[in-house]
Amino acid sequence: MLIGDVARRSGVSARMLRHYESLGLLRPTGRTGAGYREYADEDVRRIFHIESLRSLGLPLREVGRALDDPGFAPAGLIEDLVRRTRERIAAETELLTRLERIDAAEPAGWEDVLRVTALLRALGSESAGERQRAALSAVAEGLVPVEALAEAALRETEPNVAGALFLALARSGDSALAPLAEGLRVPEPEVRRRAVGALAEIPHGGATALLRDALADEDVAVRRGAALALGARGVADAVPALTDMVVEGANDVDAADALSVLAGDPPMADRIAAGLLDRLARGSAGASARLRLAQALAGIPGTAASRALTDLSHDGDRAVALTAAYVLGLRDTEPAPG
Repeated sequence: MLIGDVARRSGVSARMLRHYESLGLLRPTGRTGAGYREYADEDVRRIFHIESLRSLGLPLREVGRALDDPGFAPAGLIEDLVRRTRERIAAETELLTRLERIDAAEPAGWEDVLRVTALLRALGSESAGERQRAALSAVAEGLVPVEALAEAALRETEPNVAGALFLALARSGDSALAPLAEGLRVPEPEVRRRAVGALAEIPHGGATALLRDALADEDVAVRRGAALALGARGVADAVPALTDMVVEGANDVDAADALSVLAGDPPMADRIAAGLLDRLARGSAGASARLRLAQALAGIPGTAASRALTDLSHDGDRAVALTAAYVLGLRDTEPAPG
């Protein structure tokens, strides 16, 4: 077969066949009387083998080794190809994500494209200061898509930078809920904690629903963060977790403040007092826990809380008794409502 026939049969151009020959990958079996290259069936089979190996991403210099070296072991080379392919896919995926985010920003011109690109790069900077400036710019300019803000917020470890990103997400409104909901489902608890922190800044019903779901999270820090945010919103579901926080001394001052907010509703005040009393009745609370309970009861109005404080004013621990008596004295001097 002449080179044109081989090209038609193999689908490889005559120019590429000549290139393979120049590299020593392919040698025609012979020449015609007129000097034209003449290929045998074996040559065509080798062309198919070359193309098969090229389709795996094998460099041409390695193709010859694979075909001609009887001792060639493909395992190491295939492993390297897998690694390089994954790196290439990751790079292409990152580029695609960046392009999609620039497109989502709906730039009016190239100046907007350049500004969004610069902000996206700054959000991924190793400098916390640069990331914070980018986050604040995102708040002011509103150019960065919410998905990019959420991704940055969920990976951010610096509190000041995270705070700026949470603010930017809060200004994004309901559109921030979907990516933050995804953040609540990832395996890493630290990411779920940051998702709760971001949701706490969004005062919408959808954020409240997601925070309720987070009360059942397996990570205690996630549950506590959600409880504090819900308590500040007056959501009664947070009461058991907030009570536990008081007893355990975990953000107990913030938890007591949240319980005080919830206790603004009289029936809820009695429910909260009953929960605190139940923890006292179990007899497992040490002196420090009883002291925290007495301090928490200071912010709970109603007769149930007063009775609990009266009991605590006779506590065997002097600090607990004095604190409860002091709080009772303050309650007695408060003007009657109305």
